Amino acid sequence: MPHLDPEQLSLLALYDDWDDPDGRQHLLVCSRCAADYAALRRTVEAVKTTPDTSRLSVPGPQVWAGIHRELGLGEPVREDPLAAAAPQEAGAGTDGAATPAATPAPAAGPSSNDVRLGAGTKGAPTRGARGGTAWWQHPGTWLATAAAAVLVVFGAVWAFDRPPQPQELAAARLSPLAQHSAAGSAKVVAAADGSRSLYVSLDKDEAKGYQEVWLIAPDLSKLVSLGVMNTTSGTFQVPAGLDLSQYPVVDVSDEPMDGNPAHSSVSIARGTLTS
Repeated sequence: MPHLDPEQLSLLALYDDWDDPDGRQHLLVCSRCAADYAALRRTVEAVKTTPDTSRLSVPGPQVWAGIHRELGLGEPVREDPLAAAAPQEAGAGTDGAATPAATPAPAAGPSSNDVRLGAGTKGAPTRGARGGTAWWQHPGTWLATAAAAVLVVFGAVWAFDRPPQPQELAAARLSPLAQHSAAGSAKVVAAADGSRSLYVSLDKDEAKGYQEVWLIAPDLSKLVSLGVMNTTSGTFQVPAGLDLSQYPVVDVSDEPMDGNPAHSSVSIARGTLTS
């Protein structure tokens, strides 16, 4: 059963009324997607909750820049979603440190909290001017914040669930040998368990019999067969303990149907692995 993709999960978590009946039905039967959805919903609910204003501060643009960089997001979402909503601190000095705002007269002007939270620059709205609502109580602002938080949480879940990626150890360009024109590439990758695989690809199959893939010593005195390649590409297990520095040459040969396991001495393409 295929899992919901990241976009579906994010939209379902962000919007209670998102029209995706198939997605919501999937959450009822798939425990993995349901767990990811629950984690995203907890993040959204946490963002929607009115915070303790005495200790909450607007994150600086470097926070979103870090999120954008770590998740590898694209240019359309490079701008900080909270940039427009972030209030200017009153009395900011040239060194970037805020200085205490003057306490207004009791009968006029906003309270000291209003000055601290709202009107450090001309035209910036104060709490009084917006009917007593702070920036985090505006639906558009918390939705942007929730979307950013969902991206962070989903990125963490995806990174945790993603299997370790294979590591490339060496690669080679395969060039055609006499009377052949097929060319291609080869690379050796190591899996998380330490096993190694050789990936071979040619742009055509020129074998009159069948293609066989070999690892050969530089002086061509020793060779190891990795297997038959029935199409223009193949993946072959490298024997455990085989020293690739002693067998760096990748060779694709044309083998006749004669039952002889030895190399036919007819090579289609060949190249040397380099790390």
